[in-house]
Amino acid sequence: MRKPFREFAVRNRSLPAFILSLAIGVIALSAAEPALAEGRAFSAVLGSPPATRFVLSDMDGKKVDLEKLRGKPVLVNFWATWCPPCRKEMPSLQRLWKKLGASGLQVVAVNVGEDADTVFAFMGILENAPTFPIVFDKDSEVMRKWPIRGLPTTFLVDKDGKVIYRAIGGRDFDSPEIVEIIKKLLAEQNVK
Repeated sequence: MRKPFREFAVRNRSLPAFILSLAIGVIALSAAEPALAEGRAFSAVLGSPPATRFVLSDMDGKKVDLEKLRGKPVLVNFWATWCPPCRKEMPSLQRLWKKLGASGLQVVAVNVGEDADTVFAFMGILENAPTFPIVFDKDSEVMRKWPIRGLPTTFLVDKDGKVIYRAIGGRDFDSPEIVEIIKKLLAEQNVK
Protein backbone atom coordinates (compact mmCIF):
# COMPACT_ATOMS: atom_id res chain seq x y z
CA MET A 1 0.00 0.00 0.00
CA ARG A 2 1.37 3.38 -0.95
CA LYS A 3 2.07 5.71 1.94
CA PRO A 4 -0.35 8.58 1.00
CA PHE A 5 -3.24 6.14 0.58
CA ARG A 6 -2.37 4.39 3.87
CA GLU A 7 -2.37 7.76 5.68
CA PHE A 8 -5.73 8.64 4.13
CA ALA A 9 -7.17 5.25 5.12
CA VAL A 10 -5.93 5.61 8.70
CA ARG A 11 -7.36 9.13 9.04
CA ASN A 12 -10.70 8.19 7.44
CA ARG A 13 -11.40 4.69 8.76
CA SER A 14 -15.11 5.29 9.10
CA LEU A 15 -15.46 6.85 5.63
CA PRO A 16 -15.55 3.54 3.66
CA ALA A 17 -18.04 2.06 6.12
CA PHE A 18 -20.19 5.18 5.89
CA ILE A 19 -20.14 5.15 2.08
CA LEU A 20 -20.99 1.43 2.03
CA SER A 21 -23.90 1.86 4.44
CA LEU A 22 -25.16 4.85 2.47
CA ALA A 23 -24.99 2.86 -0.79
CA ILE A 24 -26.86 -0.06 0.79
CA GLY A 25 -29.49 2.37 2.06
CA VAL A 26 -29.91 3.91 -1.39
CA ILE A 27 -30.27 0.48 -3.00
CA ALA A 28 -32.83 -0.57 -0.40
CA LEU A 29 -34.75 2.68 -0.81
CA SER A 30 -34.62 2.38 -4.60
CA ALA A 31 -36.12 -1.08 -4.43
CA ALA A 32 -38.75 0.03 -1.91
CA GLU A 33 -39.43 3.44 -3.46
CA PRO A 34 -42.97 2.73 -4.73
CA ALA A 35 -44.01 1.32 -1.36
CA LEU A 36 -42.55 4.29 0.49
CA ALA A 37 -44.06 6.92 -1.73
CA GLU A 38 -47.56 5.44 -2.03
CA GLY A 39 -50.02 6.77 0.51
CA ARG A 40 -47.44 8.72 2.50
CA ALA A 41 -46.50 12.21 1.57
CA PHE A 42 -44.54 12.88 4.77
CA SER A 43 -44.16 11.34 8.20
CA ALA A 44 -44.50 13.57 11.24
CA VAL A 45 -41.28 14.01 13.23
CA LEU A 46 -41.95 13.36 16.91
CA GLY A 47 -41.09 16.24 19.20
CA SER A 48 -40.39 18.63 16.31
CA PRO A 49 -36.68 19.00 17.10
CA PRO A 50 -34.80 22.10 15.97
CA ALA A 51 -33.24 21.79 12.53
CA THR A 52 -29.48 21.50 12.63
CA ARG A 53 -28.05 24.70 11.23
CA PHE A 54 -25.88 24.64 8.15
CA VAL A 55 -24.11 27.23 6.04
CA LEU A 56 -23.21 25.79 2.64
CA SER A 57 -22.17 27.28 -0.70
CA ASP A 58 -24.27 27.07 -3.85
CA MET A 59 -23.00 26.62 -7.43
CA ASP A 60 -22.02 30.29 -7.60
CA GLY A 61 -20.17 30.21 -4.28
CA LYS A 62 -22.96 32.13 -2.50
CA LYS A 63 -23.50 31.03 1.11
CA VAL A 64 -26.93 29.69 2.07
CA ASP A 65 -27.54 29.82 5.84
CA LEU A 66 -30.52 27.77 7.05
CA GLU A 67 -30.82 30.04 10.09
CA LYS A 68 -31.40 33.08 7.84
CA LEU A 69 -34.37 31.34 6.22
CA ARG A 70 -36.32 31.37 9.49
CA GLY A 71 -39.73 32.97 9.29
CA LYS A 72 -40.75 30.78 6.34
CA PRO A 73 -41.15 27.01 5.97
CA VAL A 74 -38.15 25.37 4.31
CA LEU A 75 -38.11 22.09 2.40
CA VAL A 76 -34.58 20.66 2.82
CA ASN A 77 -33.82 17.85 0.36
CA PHE A 78 -30.65 15.73 0.72
CA TRP A 79 -29.74 14.12 -2.60
CA ALA A 80 -27.02 13.03 -5.06
CA THR A 81 -26.89 12.65 -8.84
CA TRP A 82 -25.93 8.95 -8.59
CA CYS A 83 -29.18 8.20 -6.70
CA PRO A 84 -32.01 7.18 -9.10
CA PRO A 85 -34.93 8.30 -6.86
CA CYS A 86 -33.13 11.62 -6.25
CA ARG A 87 -32.83 12.20 -9.99
CA LYS A 88 -36.46 11.24 -10.52
CA GLU A 89 -37.88 13.61 -7.88
CA MET A 90 -35.84 16.71 -8.84
CA PRO A 91 -38.31 17.94 -11.54
CA SER A 92 -41.20 17.71 -9.06
CA LEU A 93 -39.22 19.79 -6.55
CA GLN A 94 -38.89 22.49 -9.22
CA ARG A 95 -42.63 22.33 -9.99
CA LEU A 96 -43.40 22.63 -6.24
CA TRP A 97 -41.05 25.61 -5.98
CA LYS A 98 -42.72 27.31 -8.95
CA LYS A 99 -46.15 26.64 -7.46
CA LEU A 100 -45.53 27.65 -3.82
CA GLY A 101 -42.29 29.65 -3.72
CA ALA A 102 -44.15 32.93 -4.12
CA SER A 103 -46.39 31.90 -1.20
CA GLY A 104 -43.39 31.76 1.14
CA LEU A 105 -42.06 28.22 0.84
CA GLN A 106 -38.27 27.98 0.61
CA VAL A 107 -36.61 24.96 -1.05
CA VAL A 108 -32.96 24.04 -0.53
CA ALA A 109 -31.44 20.94 -2.13
CA VAL A 110 -28.32 19.72 -0.33
CA ASN A 111 -26.11 17.73 -2.69
CA VAL A 112 -24.11 15.16 -0.77
CA GLY A 113 -20.52 14.36 -1.67
CA GLU A 114 -20.34 15.71 -5.21
CA ASP A 115 -18.80 18.71 -6.92
CA ALA A 116 -20.41 21.54 -8.88
CA ASP A 117 -19.34 20.13 -12.27
CA THR A 118 -21.14 16.84 -11.63
CA VAL A 119 -24.32 18.59 -10.51
CA PHE A 120 -24.13 21.10 -13.35
CA ALA A 121 -23.91 18.24 -15.87
CA PHE A 122 -27.00 16.63 -14.33
CA MET A 123 -28.91 19.93 -14.40
CA GLY A 124 -28.10 20.19 -18.11
CA ILE A 125 -30.16 17.08 -18.91
CA LEU A 126 -33.27 18.30 -17.08
CA GLU A 127 -36.04 19.89 -19.09
CA ASN A 128 -36.45 22.59 -16.43
CA ALA A 129 -33.35 23.08 -14.32
CA PRO A 130 -34.04 23.95 -10.68
CA THR A 131 -34.17 27.63 -9.78
CA PHE A 132 -34.11 27.05 -6.02
CA PRO A 133 -30.76 26.94 -4.19
CA ILE A 134 -28.63 23.81 -4.59
CA VAL A 135 -25.87 23.73 -2.01
CA PHE A 136 -22.91 21.38 -1.57
CA ASP A 137 -22.13 19.17 1.41
CA LYS A 138 -18.95 17.84 -0.21
CA ASP A 139 -17.64 15.95 2.82
CA SER A 140 -21.11 14.78 4.04
CA GLU A 141 -20.52 16.57 7.35
CA VAL A 142 -23.95 18.24 7.36
CA MET A 143 -25.72 15.04 6.33
CA ARG A 144 -24.21 13.19 9.31
CA LYS A 145 -25.73 15.78 11.67
CA TRP A 146 -29.27 15.25 10.35
CA PRO A 147 -31.32 12.05 10.94
CA ILE A 148 -30.75 10.55 7.50
CA ARG A 149 -30.84 6.83 6.70
CA GLY A 150 -30.45 7.04 2.94
CA LEU A 151 -30.88 9.30 -0.05
CA PRO A 152 -33.08 11.03 -0.87
CA THR A 153 -34.33 12.27 2.48
CA THR A 154 -36.38 15.44 2.71
CA PHE A 155 -37.38 17.49 5.75
CA LEU A 156 -40.03 20.15 6.13
CA VAL A 157 -38.85 22.77 8.62
CA ASP A 158 -41.44 25.19 10.00
CA LYS A 159 -40.98 28.95 10.21
CA ASP A 160 -39.57 28.61 13.75
CA GLY A 161 -36.79 26.29 12.57
CA LYS A 162 -38.32 23.03 13.85
CA VAL A 163 -38.35 19.84 11.81
CA ILE A 164 -41.99 18.80 11.58
CA TYR A 165 -42.07 16.33 8.66
CA ARG A 166 -39.68 13.91 6.98
CA ALA A 167 -39.87 11.90 3.76
CA ILE A 168 -37.43 9.03 3.26
CA GLY A 169 -37.17 7.94 -0.35
CA GLY A 170 -38.34 9.53 -3.55
CA ARG A 171 -41.53 11.57 -3.72
CA ASP A 172 -43.62 13.41 -6.25
CA PHE A 173 -43.36 16.77 -4.50
CA ASP A 174 -46.06 18.47 -6.53
CA SER A 175 -48.60 15.75 -5.73
CA PRO A 176 -51.92 17.06 -4.35
CA GLU A 177 -51.21 15.50 -0.92
CA ILE A 178 -47.85 17.21 -0.48
CA VAL A 179 -49.05 20.53 -1.90
CA GLU A 180 -52.01 20.45 0.51
CA ILE A 181 -49.77 19.77 3.54
CA ILE A 182 -47.51 22.68 2.62
CA LYS A 183 -50.38 25.06 1.83
CA LYS A 184 -51.94 24.23 5.20
CA LEU A 185 -48.60 24.90 6.92
CA LEU A 186 -48.20 28.21 5.11
CA ALA A 187 -51.73 29.26 6.16
CA GLU A 188 -51.29 28.11 9.79
CA GLN A 189 -48.02 29.97 10.14
CA ASN A 190 -49.35 33.12 8.46
CA VAL A 191 -46.53 33.09 5.95
CA LYS A 192 -46.86 35.67 3.21
